[in-house]
Amino acid sequence: MRVKRAGLVAASVAAAALVTGGPAEAGGPGGGGGGHRHAGLGGGRLGIWLTPQNHGPVDVSEATVRLRYSAPLASEQKLPERCLRAGQRVVLCSTGEIKAGSWSEEIGLDMKLKGSPSEATVQIDTLWNGGATDRNVNNNRHKVLTLDTGDSYFF
Repeated sequence: MRVKRAGLVAASVAAAALVTGGPAEAGGPGGGGGGHRHAGLGGGRLGIWLTPQNHGPVDVSEATVRLRYSAPLASEQKLPERCLRAGQRVVLCSTGEIKAGSWSEEIGLDMKLKGSPSEATVQIDTLWNGGATDRNVNNNRHKVLTLDTGDSYFF
């Protein structure tokens, strides 16, 4: 698969769990965020790369991101240490700690799909945010369509 990793774009994604944005509500812990993300499909493999960011105002001790694929995943997969399968089409990943005003480590998945679909979608959302308050829950879910072109799709 040919995925271009240069030129990542900043976008509103996640603090507490990869997809929050905006300041925290007064009176409670919170985290708003942004980050980098892109995906690509080629030869029956769907790659997705996410870099969560926490805009603050507080640290996020742990968060969980859920990735739901439109196509079934092949049985055997090599997943990053902080990710696990949660079904035929679902993967869960921990962001680890994200200090206020900083980035977490990149989450990169190169998933083999059953068959070789000409297109596939992946929906990324916050499953758990470590108890942070999020004033903008409308940006907690992203869905990206990828075509089997080998090109990168930024979202």
